[in-house]
Amino acid sequence: MALHISATNPEHPALLLELPWQLPLAEWPDEYLVPLPRGISRHVVRYARAGDEVIAVKELAERPALREYELLRDLDRLGIPAVDALAVVTGRADTDGEPLEPVLITRHLGGSMPYRSMFETTMRPATMHRLMDALAVLLVRLHLAGFAWGDCSLSNTLFRRDAGAYAAYLVDAETGELHPRLSDGQRGYDLDLARVNISGELLDLEASGALHPSVDPIDFGTEICARYQGLWQELTRTSVYPAGKYHYIERRIRRLNDLGFDVAEMQIDHSSNGDTVTFVPKVVDAGHHQRQLLRLTGLDTEENQARRLLNDLESWMATQDDYTPGDPLAARPEVLAHRWVREVFRPTVRAVPPELRGGMDPAEIYHQLLEHRWYLSERAQHDIGLDTAVKDYVDNILPRARETLEPPAPE
Repeated sequence: MALHISATNPEHPALLLELPWQLPLAEWPDEYLVPLPRGISRHVVRYARAGDEVIAVKELAERPALREYELLRDLDRLGIPAVDALAVVTGRADTDGEPLEPVLITRHLGGSMPYRSMFETTMRPATMHRLMDALAVLLVRLHLAGFAWGDCSLSNTLFRRDAGAYAAYLVDAETGELHPRLSDGQRGYDLDLARVNISGELLDLEASGALHPSVDPIDFGTEICARYQGLWQELTRTSVYPAGKYHYIERRIRRLNDLGFDVAEMQIDHSSNGDTVTFVPKVVDAGHHQRQLLRLTGLDTEENQARRLLNDLESWMATQDDYTPGDPLAARPEVLAHRWVREVFRPTVRAVPPELRGGMDPAEIYHQLLEHRWYLSERAQHDIGLDTAVKDYVDNILPRARETLEPPAPE
C-alpha cells in the first residue's frame, strides 16, 4: 500500500513528505523532533517540525485516526477550543515492507502546557482552582455544541495562560461524539467521567509528591462538577421577570457576556395576564470579547486577554480628541482601534526584550504590563503611566520571574 496523506491544506503534504515515515514514531531521530513537554497518552506522541510549523504526531489505528481527524475539523467549524487537525498519514511501511500504524497530525498549540508540566513545581491551590474553571468552561462549550467528550480529563486537555487565568483546549477527541443536542444523561455521564478522571490524576500527583499538601484530590475532582453545574445553569436557565423590567433582561445578557458568552438569539414570552415576561437565551456561543477585539483590531487573543485589552482600548479612545460617540464626523472605533494597535499596543510589547518573554504571547505580555501599571499606580496613589510601568517590569520583575516561565518554542 502506498503512502497516503489526507491534509486540510494543500501545502502540507509536500512538507510532511520530508519526515521519516518508514520508522516507527518512537524511533524517530532527534533531528526531526522538537523538545516540548508532552502529556500522558495511550498512544505514542511526538512533536516534530514541518517547514515553519511545529506539529504533534500521534500513532493510532486508521479508523480512529480518520474519525478523530473529522471530529477535530467539526470542532474547528463550531469555534470550539481544540487543537487544529492538519493531516492523517496512512499506508506507512518500514524498510522491510512491514506495515506501520497510521498517524494523526495536529498543529502544536503555541504557549500551551500539559498539566503534568505545570506541576513540576508545586502549584498553589488558587492556581488549581483557575484550571478547574477553565476546564469547566471548555466542557460547557462542548456540551452546548452537542459534543459528548467521553474522556474529559486533565491529560486530554492543554492549558494556556489567559490574563491571569487559564484557557483550556481539547487535545484528544478519539472518544468523542457529535450530536444535534445532548441529553441530560449524556452530559451527566461526561461530567461523572471528568470527576473520576481528575481525582485519579490528582491522586497520582499526590503519590509522586507533586501536589500541594492542602489539596484534596477527591474534593478537586468534585469541584469540576459544581463549577460546571453553576455555569450551565446560568447559561441555559429560563428567567421570569415582572413586566416592564426589561433592564433585568439586559442585566442577564451582560452577566452572560462577562462569563465570555454571547446571546446569539433569544426568546421572550409575555404571560397571558401581562404581569410577567419569560426570557430564554436560545443560543449561546463563546468568545464575545475575542470576536469584538478581533473585529476592531485584528488581534486574535484568549477571552480574558481580550476583555482586558478592550478595557484599555476604550479608556485610550476616550482620551482622543477625534472620538465622540454618536458624532457622525468623529473617527470610527475601528479606525481608532487600529491606531491604538499601531501607537500603543505594538510599541509597548516591543519594549519587552524577546529573551525575557518566556512563553508569553504579545497579548499576555500587554496584560501583565497593565497589571503592573495598576499595582505601581495603587502604591504611588496616582497613575504612573505605561512607559514607567514597562521600564520597572523589564528591570525588576521579568529577570526574577524568568526561571518560572515556560521556555519558548524553538525558532
